[in-house]
Amino acid sequence: MHKIRKTDLFISIAIAELVGLLSGFFAGNSSAVYQSLNQPPLSPPGWVFPVVWTALYACMGTAAYFIYRRGEEKAAPFVQVRRALILYAVQLAVNFLWSIVFFGMRQYGWAIAVIVILDLLVIATLLCFAHISQAAAWLMLPYLVWILFATYLNVGVYLLN
Repeated sequence: MHKIRKTDLFISIAIAELVGLLSGFFAGNSSAVYQSLNQPPLSPPGWVFPVVWTALYACMGTAAYFIYRRGEEKAAPFVQVRRALILYAVQLAVNFLWSIVFFGMRQYGWAIAVIVILDLLVIATLLCFAHISQAAAWLMLPYLVWILFATYLNVGVYLLN
């Protein structure tokens, strides 16, 4: 990869972070909802979530930027880059939806369906990214691990509440 375009990188990260902020806004008081739930073992304290999500959205935005730049540099076929970025956008939309279903609507069973779809989309995105940029794939890996953990938490909340 050549010179980093700071403005493009900033925009890519800002888009991912904005999705998280808007999702949190539309989900309502997620902290209060989280505290009111019976939690499964290994549930972290509520303050962990915004810290982790901020870092994960930054990693996701950086990964998407790497894919975009590989396409712009013609270092990867346009069709492959387009497919990867479309998958990225779709998983970001499903990510946005999950918080609203889980926290805003308190539909824990439906939230499981949404997060399982998210799990599959993130795996597909990561694999597409890996064919274009190993760095981008590595940046998506912590996100995949976290949402798999979130899937466990979602199932636990569903069973306990």
